[in-house]
Amino acid sequence: MTERYAIYFAPAVNEPLWRLACEWLGRDPAGDGIRHRPPGIDAPQLDSLTISARRYGFHATIKAPMRLAEGTNRAELEAAIQAFALSHEVFEVGVPVLRLIDGFLALVLEPQPHRLTDFAGTCVTLFDRFRAPMSEEDRAARVGKGLSERQVTLLDQYGYPYVLEQFLFHMTLSDRLPTTWRGPLKDLATDWFAPVLIKPLVIDRLALFHQPEAGAPFARVADFPLTTAHEI
Repeated sequence: MTERYAIYFAPAVNEPLWRLACEWLGRDPAGDGIRHRPPGIDAPQLDSLTISARRYGFHATIKAPMRLAEGTNRAELEAAIQAFALSHEVFEVGVPVLRLIDGFLALVLEPQPHRLTDFAGTCVTLFDRFRAPMSEEDRAARVGKGLSERQVTLLDQYGYPYVLEQFLFHMTLSDRLPTTWRGPLKDLATDWFAPVLIKPLVIDRLALFHQPEAGAPFARVADFPLTTAHEI
């Protein structure tokens, strides 16, 4: 089977950041329609710069896309995520900032809170039992991208190299950009996201995304809110 599941952080679908990001990318993985696109750039041009980001949907990776391990199923995965969410509290992580990371435009946190790194690491290890082993072809493709020795070790252990102390929280807004577009697109994004990049981001949920087959767009299929202090 080629279908995959991913555990992401994504803002609630009624949050302005989610709406602006979906309009920026031109697709809402939760299924709502796109009513507006950013001014200052033709939609086809913006779409050509965000092909992969649009397919994955707006998110921050917590547990990277994975095929389900033999003997597990979606219902069991959802039950495990629900149990995890009910045992972890909502927390703030600071105001996101726009940055170019290796040519990709993304929202990041400076500094990245240790609590967030630890939270993501716990998810990676706890949910790894649901991950089917990667193929030799997939491993070779990853290693061929110039991973460090530590990242190769993490890849072999968890199926993804950017976890634990290598984890960088980022919410991708483009594919790798041509040099000529890096400054202009960052300027456009700065204006577009200005209304929401003024208050701390709150990690208040995990979201399960599903890709039915290789190359298909990911859909946001379930949300698992974390607990708030008064619920404990």
